Amino acid sequence: MTALAGRSLLALLLVLGAFQKLGDTAPTMGLLADWGLPAFLVYPALAFNLLAGAALLAGWRTRPFAYVAAAYCAATSIFHYIPEDPWQMTIFVKNWSIAGGFLMLAAYGPGRYSLDAR
Repeated sequence: MTALAGRSLLALLLVLGAFQKLGDTAPTMGLLADWGLPAFLVYPALAFNLLAGAALLAGWRTRPFAYVAAAYCAATSIFHYIPEDPWQMTIFVKNWSIAGGFLMLAAYGPGRYSLDAR
């Protein structure tokens, strides 16, 4: 049950991120624009968050989704690397910690209560 709880909490982060982006795309679009990236990239990010979160919650293709989610967290941490802003640096470090959680999930699998366990 502990593996299910851990996997669910990691998945919930992605699912809630998708709903946050869906509810108000402006903050993410602004962040992308600040980095010179096209604002429409919020939509692929939203889709990834929803798909990966749902797959991980169900425990379906857990290892591949966990690896990609770890890379996603590591890559998106760069947006928060603002050393003069303690809050942004907290988010930066948090993203790396979550990437570590996804790597543990990739290494050890989804646990007994998952579609992958069938």
